[in-house]
Amino acid sequence: MAERIKILLVEDSRADARLIVEVFKDEKIAVDIEVVRDGEEAMDFLNKNGRFSESARPDLILLDLNLPKKDGREVLAEVKRNPDLSSIPIIILTTSQSEEDVVKSYRLHASCYVTKPLELEQFERVIRSLDEFWFAAVKFPRESKVC
Repeated sequence: MAERIKILLVEDSRADARLIVEVFKDEKIAVDIEVVRDGEEAMDFLNKNGRFSESARPDLILLDLNLPKKDGREVLAEVKRNPDLSSIPIIILTTSQSEEDVVKSYRLHASCYVTKPLELEQFERVIRSLDEFWFAAVKFPRESKVC
């Protein structure tokens, strides 16, 4: 049996989070998705702080940019500065179409930048395409540090 892929979804919209989780459940790939609602929770999860002390290291992070408390740009920068976390691929999944956000995200070493479509059917299609590419074609690092 193949190893389950661990995803950390950082998304403050309950509707978007629910849809993303449902689309992944419908697909054939074995995934475990943990959902956190803001940037501070994301960093607590990744650093195993407080109630997240037993959290598993994710293989992939789906990160919204416009988050409460600590925004996604700050989370991205913090993760990529941390040698224990920097090898985790991060997909920016946001409504922002700002060229500045795109450029800044790639400068901060995001793995890719995806704009959430507003129409439900297109949104589902985008999530399915992420699923097809990232889980059918991509090899994830399994160690906590890449030398």
